[in-house]
Amino acid sequence: MGVNLRVRPCFATGVRGLERPTLGEGGILRESNVLLTICDASSLVIDTLCTKAVGGNSTVACFYFDFVSHDDQSPVSILSSVLKQVVGGLEEVPEKIVKAFRDQERVIGGHNLALSEIVGFLQDISSSLPTFICIDALDECSPGHRVKLLDSLNQIVQRSPGARLFLTGRPHIQSEVEKHLSGRAATRSITPTKDDITRFLLAKLKEDTMPGAMDDGLGEEIVKTIGETIPEM
Repeated sequence: MGVNLRVRPCFATGVRGLERPTLGEGGILRESNVLLTICDASSLVIDTLCTKAVGGNSTVACFYFDFVSHDDQSPVSILSSVLKQVVGGLEEVPEKIVKAFRDQERVIGGHNLALSEIVGFLQDISSSLPTFICIDALDECSPGHRVKLLDSLNQIVQRSPGARLFLTGRPHIQSEVEKHLSGRAATRSITPTKDDITRFLLAKLKEDTMPGAMDDGLGEEIVKTIGETIPEM
């Protein structure tokens, strides 16, 4: 998902579910009801969750919304991707899921699972296995799809205490998220500072694959000029 250093403020929402703390190192997550951290939380959270999940008793799935493809990113396609990732982290695929996919393959041309079936499978898995679902740039999801997606996610966490959501998006959809998640959302604002953006620019300049294209003076001018155009937040 890359580093989340958007100039425009955004927010991240965690949904309560697990009774025990999920992360406690590096200042990322300290209590089960307190989620979030820093400006690049979206990548750090996922990286940290994946590290914790390796060899452990949990699974992680993530999805990033792309504005260019938002019409094609329906609740079925999104949660199908999530289900595929979750199942990929299991030692053994439940027979019920195997049968459902085989039954759909028998239909002429193949057929997608229904949204209710996908939600049911995710509910079943996260009922017995701590499951982290991370969705970035939720504001890029079309409004009609977003309502159905949030309702589906709410069904999952309502039935499965082991399910955990981490969502990021711009502030204008925050109330919508809180409404559809039935008051279970813990929200934090993420706003980059000038120092954050300066560090990000300097790091990118060091990764320049054409070092001869600019000298130190030009690099300093780029950082200074961009820094002067960023309002205090």
